[in-house]
Parts: sequence; C-alpha cells; structure tokens
Amino acid sequence: MTTTTASPTRRDVLPWSALLALGTAVFITSLTETLPAGVLPQMSSSIGVNSGAAGQTVTVYATGTALTAIPLAAATAGIRRKPLLLGAMTVFLVANTLTAAAPGYAVLLVSRFLAGVAAGLAWAILAGYARRIAPAGREGRAIAIAMTGIPLALSLGVPAGTLIGQQIGWRASFAAVSVITLAVLAWITVSVPAVNRPTAPAEEPKPTTLQTLRVPGVTATLVVVVTFVLGHTILYAYIAPYLRHAGLATAVDAILLTFGIACLVSIWYTGRHIDRHPRGLALTAATLFTVGTAVFATTTAQTAVWVAAVAWGLGWGGTPTLLQTATGHAGMRRGPAVADTAQAILVTLWNAAMALGGIIGGILLQRVDITADAVAAAGLGILSLAVITLARKHAFAPTEQDAP
Repeated sequence: MTTTTASPTRRDVLPWSALLALGTAVFITSLTETLPAGVLPQMSSSIGVNSGAAGQTVTVYATGTALTAIPLAAATAGIRRKPLLLGAMTVFLVANTLTAAAPGYAVLLVSRFLAGVAAGLAWAILAGYARRIAPAGREGRAIAIAMTGIPLALSLGVPAGTLIGQQIGWRASFAAVSVITLAVLAWITVSVPAVNRPTAPAEEPKPTTLQTLRVPGVTATLVVVVTFVLGHTILYAYIAPYLRHAGLATAVDAILLTFGIACLVSIWYTGRHIDRHPRGLALTAATLFTVGTAVFATTTAQTAVWVAAVAWGLGWGGTPTLLQTATGHAGMRRGPAVADTAQAILVTLWNAAMALGGIIGGILLQRVDITADAVAAAGLGILSLAVITLARKHAFAPTEQDAP
C-alpha cells in the first residue's frame, strides 16, 4: 500500500518553499561536482599532486554518479521518497565533509566518489519529486524551479566557491557546502511533503532500462541529453583558453558573468512557458546554442564573442529544465515508476556526457586547436536540433494535453 501525497492548500498554487528546498539541494550537489575546477591550484598544492591529478576529483564524482544512478534508482523504487531523499543528502553531507577534511589524495578520491553516488541518487529523485508535489498542469514549472540549481551552480556557485577558496582555502569552500547541506536537510524535513512511492512492488514489477527506453519519446529525449550536454561541456570546460586565444584573457570573469545572467533570463522564461510550449522552447534553445558556438568557431572578434556568450547562455540556461521535464513527461505515459527510471537514465547519461566532454575537449585542444572545441560544440548543437525536429510526434510534448 502506498503513502498518500501531501497537497498544497490550493491545488493551483505551487508549493514554493518545498520546491526551493529541492532546488537548493540540486544547487549544492551540482556545485560540488564542478567546484574543484575553480580551486585546482590550492587543492593540488595542499594534497601534494599535480593539477591534472587534482582535476580527476571532478571525473571521479561524475563517474560515481554515472555508474550508480540507474541501479540505485531501481533498487530503491519501493522506498518512500522523502526518507530516501533525506538519506541521500545525509550521505552527501558526510562525503562532502570528508572531502573538506581529506588528509591525502586517496581519501579525497574516495570521498568524491561517495559524494557522486549520493548526488546521483538525489538527482534521480528530485525532478520526479517536484513533479509529484505540483498542481496538475504545472508540473513543468515545478521542475523548472527545482532544476534552477544546475545552471545557478555553474554560473554563480562555482565563481563564489572559487573566491572563498582563493581567500580562505579550498577546504573552506567544501566546508561551506556542508553547512548549507545541513540547512537544506532541515528545510526538506520541514517543508517538503511526503509523496507516493513510484510503484507498489507487490503489484507492479520495476521497469527495466530497456523497457523504459522503449517508451515513445524517452530515447529521443535522452539522445538530446547526450548531444546537448556533451557539446556544452566540450566548450565550457575550456572556455578560459578560448577567451585567451580571442584576446579576452582579462575579461573571463565578466564574460562568464554575462553568460550567467543570460542563463538566469533563460531559466525564468523557460519556467513560465514550459508546460505549454516545450517543443518550441527546445528548438529555440538548440538554435541559440548552435548559433552561439558557431560564432565562437568562426571568429574571435571581441564584440561577436560577447554576443555569442549571451546566445549561448540563453540557449543553455533553461536546458536542464527542458530535458528533465521532457524525459519525465515521456516516461509518465507508462506511469511514475517508468518516469523515475527515465530520470535515473538521464542522470547517468548527463554525467557521462560531462566526463566525456572534458576528455574530448582536452584532446581537441591539445591535438588540434582551441577553435576545434567550438566546432565540435556547434556540430553537436546541430545534431540536437535535428533530433528535436524529427522526434516531434512523441518527444517534447506539452504537459497540458490541450495546449496549442
């Protein structure tokens, strides 16, 4: 027998406190994944390894998430969502605190892997959780609020963590995340309602990965996850060398801030319109991303680079929300359990694409030149646009079925 779903006082009102708590959980787990990139010199010096070895702390985190998100989501399908989320965030807190206190490289790698495992389980839960506590017809906007944490972590969180690391030390950056995690645990406990388990195991078998991929719209959406995230990461991971190549070495922070502001605009607009116009938003996002990266690939004129950064931010900012919503909505055609499995697959592919993007971008940078990263990103943007266009029958459908 399943638990009952707690509802907002009015079914047409979004549960803002609960969604913001979920969004903050997304923010801190996303921030911690990429935070080492901003404090690599301090981390490598403190631990006694080179920057390349220290950089593997990002790869290990992503690997932990990618390897375990699907099996953990399947194994925990019958567990109540709120205790499971609190448990995942508690493990994340312990692992992140161990990262801050790590006495050596081996302990650092183990703690980062464990944090990635916990974050992967949390991510597999969070989008579905936001969908379940939302009023009917506003599921997309609820997911938009919860998933805001991903682009915010990249555009604002990492620079803030880097500043703390530079002024106080890299351990202080991770310690600050642990303090925020404690507050989030309390916030979730108080504000987030309990929801139904995705399935009653005695009555319905857990969906397999293959069964989930056969649901119309799921595979097409996940292909876009891979192409879009891979293209973004190939360029984002090496944007500083590109900007130096373009003669903008002194403007890296300003351009990234501009990119971040454009992301925020995209998040806001996507959240307002995603339930009714997901396909139009997806096409627009892929087009803006492709145009922006194509400009990077074809010119280093400084004015053009600034404009391209804005287009890139507008295209990328709402993309996590779009992909999470589209994947969940496609999976819901076969029920909440399938939707949750689809989200777990998304988490795995997302982190695999991030890890692969860093590797491919580095190879292109070393063996070709920095503009090759931009060319690859633009090519993957075109591929994303093609898949969205061709999958119009089942993927990126409106949440409101009567929407135009």
